[in-house]
Amino acid sequence: MPRVIKIVKSLTWREYLARFLAEKRLNGCRETTINDYRYYIPRFFEGLTLEDWEGIQKRVNEYFSSDLAPATFNIRRAYLKAFFNYLVQQGAVPQNPITFKKRKTESKMRAVPPEILQKLLRLPDKNTFAGLRNYTLLLLTLDTGIRPKEALSLLPEHFNLEAREVTIPGGIAKTKAPRTLPLSSLTVQWLHRLLSVRHSAWHNAPVFCTWEGKPMQRNSWTKILQDYSKKLGYRITPYDLHHAFALYSLRNGMNVFVLQRILGHTDLTMTKRYLALTQEDLQKEHEKSSPLNVLGAKRIRKIS
Repeated sequence: MPRVIKIVKSLTWREYLARFLAEKRLNGCRETTINDYRYYIPRFFEGLTLEDWEGIQKRVNEYFSSDLAPATFNIRRAYLKAFFNYLVQQGAVPQNPITFKKRKTESKMRAVPPEILQKLLRLPDKNTFAGLRNYTLLLLTLDTGIRPKEALSLLPEHFNLEAREVTIPGGIAKTKAPRTLPLSSLTVQWLHRLLSVRHSAWHNAPVFCTWEGKPMQRNSWTKILQDYSKKLGYRITPYDLHHAFALYSLRNGMNVFVLQRILGHTDLTMTKRYLALTQEDLQKEHEKSSPLNVLGAKRIRKIS
């Protein structure tokens, strides 16, 4: 009897990626993370095949040897390492080429000057849908400290404008724990206006969607702020707005435990980083404004 040889068709990296993402969804991975995989992995594999192991190793060296910011380096590393781990499990590649450690990042938290934030709020053209959306999203972020991914996933039913609050469901919250945030009257006013111009067919569209009623990606919001930054002459990222809320809230007297709840931190470790920065600000302000600076060294000797 002739020997039966089973032929297994090898899959392309795109086919493996589709299976990988399907598995991630089954495990509860957020859609925003799925979209990040879709963004980073195809850009790495462009022009490559899984059979070209030498080419893959060369691409890894090129992809991570350029002058990358630590945060960008770490993001690329995280997504590619996870996908290569999957490929190794499937027997598609001999080993994971991402063997290097992530880079140490400095704290991104900084205090954006109030005058810069005021100028930023004047930039969106509120007579257009995109400008109205951008302005309202700026207000919401500065009013609540909501994270970019969370804000871009919000649906109309997550807002209770009569009660002046927004609920972030556990499914889109970074910590997977739901939380309800208070809203200022100004933010509520502009949310009313934004929701009033939604197309009647945008039933399942997020509040901060594109002009076509499609979900807006985090990268798109980053690009919008990059364009605004050029006009300001001051670089602002989505997370700068998140940090600005925390820093100015503490400066204005918010209790650190209240801030912890609003930001959704599971413990005070992260919140204390904001507190430490405001204390540094206090020290700098004290050095500049101490009465001793006015009295001068000679006057101090007379007093003593």
